[in-house]
Amino acid sequence: MSTDVIGFAHRGARAYAPENTLEAFALALRLGATGIESDVWLTADGVAVLDHDGVVKGRFKSKPIAEVQSSDLPTHIPSLGQLLAATPVSVPISLDIKDPSAFSTVTISYLEHRPNAAKLLFLCHPDLEILRKERPRFPEFNFVHSARLSRMKGGPERHAAELREARVGVVNMPYQDWSGGLVALFKRFDLACFAWDCQHERQIAEVVRMGVDAVYSDWPDRLADIAQTG
Repeated sequence: MSTDVIGFAHRGARAYAPENTLEAFALALRLGATGIESDVWLTADGVAVLDHDGVVKGRFKSKPIAEVQSSDLPTHIPSLGQLLAATPVSVPISLDIKDPSAFSTVTISYLEHRPNAAKLLFLCHPDLEILRKERPRFPEFNFVHSARLSRMKGGPERHAAELREARVGVVNMPYQDWSGGLVALFKRFDLACFAWDCQHERQIAEVVRMGVDAVYSDWPDRLADIAQTG
């Protein structure tokens, strides 16, 4: 795998440790990941925290993270600030923005820890209209459309043109949707191509051969193995 291809550990080393925990993120880097991916929500007091479902499970009742103070969260749910403090500045961070109101908080927290590394933050969302709205407010960061080929109205070429017009520079699709032809198409529009749900070595190697710019996997050691074998 080319050193130019980012190997994002999906929710940390999810295959080996509890997902979206500081333990999982640290383990992912030790196993060879070159990037970290996580999901972001805002607490009731406006702190950006990392969790997939956005729900705090209680003994008798579950509550949305948005209704919980950060001080009352379980200790396994870290803040974005904690991740950034524990991660080398050179490591790219990909964040799935689960709460659209979190863009400002996320970028402020990021710049507090990494004032000179804006280009290493990738802000992902599945709604192009939300990305289109937020993009002008945060021109220094990378915006990523988490897309599905089947949902591209008018086809991929029209979608590529819409992304370029909106200045959303990255298209992120699951492994199954990618082909070499699609990578070439999106790159003609100066878009980066990211592939997620790449769990097996053959899948990782295949999308890398297609020319993608980043790969997401639960298995950071498999990302590293492909990097070593080329």
